[in-house]
Amino acid sequence: MGTRLAIFKWRQTEAGLILCAVRWYLRYSLSLRDVEELLEERGLHVDHTTVWRWVQDYGPELEQRLRRHLKPTNKSWRVDQTYVRVKGRWCYLYRAIDSAGATIDFLLSAFRDADAAKRLFRKALGDRSHPQPRVINTDLAPIYSSAIPDSKKEGTLRNCCRHRPVQYLNNILEQDHRAIKRRVNTPSRASENSGRLGERFKATKQST
Repeated sequence: MGTRLAIFKWRQTEAGLILCAVRWYLRYSLSLRDVEELLEERGLHVDHTTVWRWVQDYGPELEQRLRRHLKPTNKSWRVDQTYVRVKGRWCYLYRAIDSAGATIDFLLSAFRDADAAKRLFRKALGDRSHPQPRVINTDLAPIYSSAIPDSKKEGTLRNCCRHRPVQYLNNILEQDHRAIKRRVNTPSRASENSGRLGERFKATKQST
């Protein structure tokens, strides 16, 4: 890296190594100690708590910078919710993907209700890379039968957007849920993830 970016100022470790460690942790089902061991094998001795601070500092920055380089999602959405355990409490993870499997957005909520679904739509469409959906496919959960019409009245969704409650078309999202749960519920990561998800859970609960 020719010039050191301002966000890495005062860091003793090379920026490329920091980003590599953050990517490993976010991309793969690795614990902080796993990342610490991988770095040690490459001659870099850092504590796993340092890796955690890197993830906290640079994870959001990576997301923000990479998001504008992502390809726009298409107009056929798949929306569903699943449950995850956060600090010993079950909550709902709402997710939206397009028909090609590209992630549109997600929302962590204490409740499984229409208000949470509407917040997901507002959050997703707040990003310019996501065009207004032509159709939203969901399961048969009744919350979407009220959330989608209400979102149209509020102006979040266009009136021409169709709601298609067809269970089998959401198979691509159901399979993706399993991959998310495997990563979140990996024993070596469970306590690490609970803190990060817990903060999102509290923020979501406060907004309800």
